[in-house]
Amino acid sequence: MAEKKTVGIQTKLLMVQADLKAPKNQFNKFGNYHYRNCEDILEAAKPLLQSVGANLRLTDDVVQIGERFYIKATAVFTDIESGETIENSALARESAQKKGMDESQITGATSSYARKYALNGLFCIDDVKDADHDGGAQKPPQGPQKVSKDMINTINAELKRTNIATGIILETYKVKKLADLTIEQFKNFMGRMEKTPDYMPPKEDIPDPKE
Repeated sequence: MAEKKTVGIQTKLLMVQADLKAPKNQFNKFGNYHYRNCEDILEAAKPLLQSVGANLRLTDDVVQIGERFYIKATAVFTDIESGETIENSALARESAQKKGMDESQITGATSSYARKYALNGLFCIDDVKDADHDGGAQKPPQGPQKVSKDMINTINAELKRTNIATGIILETYKVKKLADLTIEQFKNFMGRMEKTPDYMPPKEDIPDPKE
């Protein structure tokens, strides 16, 4: 039985980054802007993590820099199949005081802030202010995201494993070169490859070791 080929952790993380949608559904009335919080990102990430076979762990540490204390939050992305991890950390400084909050609430709010930016870095989330906060400027439309070099390497490895010609893939997805494939097409390709066994050359093509 052919061994099932797995997708590497870098590709899995890239797939989550490409599909993650965490709109800024929270609104700050005082500052008059929309934003997203840590919980919004986590809710959007959970189904994507399950789909690629990975989990996410968040940890906090208190670190002192000079005379001030900071919360260091670390987001750890783990590939369940290989056990490999990718992590990103962010620091947030505790306020000396904040109106209406006791010390534990200040620490909790700082932790949530630090975790949010650790997740932003891990999942490549742009956290600039929305158009309704910068005067209504419209962002130019963006086309489908193309595959990365890591994904192209994965495709070539699968083509070699299955002995499928590159031209067949180009014709199937109507592209001129592998670099023109989109993330969605890559995911479709990998789904097909999971069901495709390793290529076994005909017996007559296998040299006789006695000769």
